[in-house]
Amino acid sequence: MKTLIIGSGGQLGRALSSILENSIPLSHDVIDLRNVNNIENILDKYDFDTIINCAAMTSVDKCETDIDSAYYINGLSMKYITDYCRENNKYLIHVSTDYVFNGNKGNYTEDDIPYPVNYYGMSKLIGDNYVNSYQNSLIIRTSGVYGSKNNFPLYVIDRLKNNSIVNAFDNYYSPVNANILAYSISKLINLKLSGIMNISGTRLSRYEFALKIADKFGLNKALINKTDYHSVKYVAKRPYDSSLNNEKAKALLKFNFDNLDYNLNEFKKNMDNLI
Repeated sequence: MKTLIIGSGGQLGRALSSILENSIPLSHDVIDLRNVNNIENILDKYDFDTIINCAAMTSVDKCETDIDSAYYINGLSMKYITDYCRENNKYLIHVSTDYVFNGNKGNYTEDDIPYPVNYYGMSKLIGDNYVNSYQNSLIIRTSGVYGSKNNFPLYVIDRLKNNSIVNAFDNYYSPVNANILAYSISKLINLKLSGIMNISGTRLSRYEFALKIADKFGLNKALINKTDYHSVKYVAKRPYDSSLNNEKAKALLKFNFDNLDYNLNEFKKNMDNLI
């Protein structure tokens, strides 16, 4: 089986490309999802059975100020990718986000009704809806993916290494290591499941997570301040508790991919050279 990975330059895309045999990595340089009219022509160049779409415009504030790019990359492009899969009988796995929810209750299941509070979440929900119209597809909703670049753990480590204060919010999510998320997805490919599945880490606040990171890397957690989520005005509103319920995936995969120590140990194996 050959798997084409869209968004192979990102944290999850890199992890998937490294563990999946016969994978075909497509980075932003190869396929620009803003150019939706060229998507079919690019996909036609490759021989594959499955597409995993990891590509996204993930800067929440930038999505709020550059709505057109967010709409094309996160939303409309999925219509063209889904249509291609439908017409050519390809299996499609699409990676989505906890930010499709408003964050009023947390512990969101696959059956909860999305209600995004920012345009990032809205644009991802648009993409989800296109994918969900195709029977031979699976939407993976996840939260706070962290790996080799541009993520909260790296920010915390960098600040603490330099004896700088870390202001960590008290709002909740379910962060997961990119390698563990990739491994979990790799176990699902042959099952050809359809619908929606949550794969995420355990629920905790960013403040709690920062303390755990400091402990794991032997850094000074006295520099970590709990910051009121409501005290900072971002360009785009954030959900207070976007944590995901992953019991469905745990029952199927039969391992604790959400275990915090397991996730941080995997992260530390790759990040020890940073400290």
